[in-house]
Amino acid sequence: MMHEFLTENRGELIERGREKVAKRAAPEAVGEELEHGIAMFLDQIIKTLRVEETAEPMESRKVSGEADGVGAVFSEMGAAAKEHGRELLQHGFTIEQVVHDYGDLCQSVTALAVELRAPLSNDEFRTLNRCLDNAIAVAVTEFHAQREFIVTDEQSHANERLGFFAHE
Repeated sequence: MMHEFLTENRGELIERGREKVAKRAAPEAVGEELEHGIAMFLDQIIKTLRVEETAEPMESRKVSGEADGVGAVFSEMGAAAKEHGRELLQHGFTIEQVVHDYGDLCQSVTALAVELRAPLSNDEFRTLNRCLDNAIAVAVTEFHAQREFIVTDEQSHANERLGFFAHE
């Protein structure tokens, strides 16, 4: 089962994700920021997969959102992805790096599963992809919204300065 595979290999997956992030262009990420995003997302995937094995599998949508993204922003994963997108912007990352931050973990999971010949089902990979899609969508949306807020604020201050200069 994928949640067992992810739990058993959590440290290795986090390390592989960190290595992929470290190879990308500046700004360099601080370990705590990397681990927060990768570790939290991994834990939420594990939680989603565990819930899907219960008598109430649809309850997993509270953790990770629907397949079509509906309600993703209100899920546990959505809240964390929103915060992660905001944090990455504050530390000078690009929108491309936000997307790759999540994709790196997915690639690490897939590569390790192939290496270890882990018997993972198509449904589990579908769940992994749903989690990935929802987290990326929410993180990118928040990153963009916060960036727009900053740009608008900067333009407003520039206009105030120009107005003061013109008045003088």
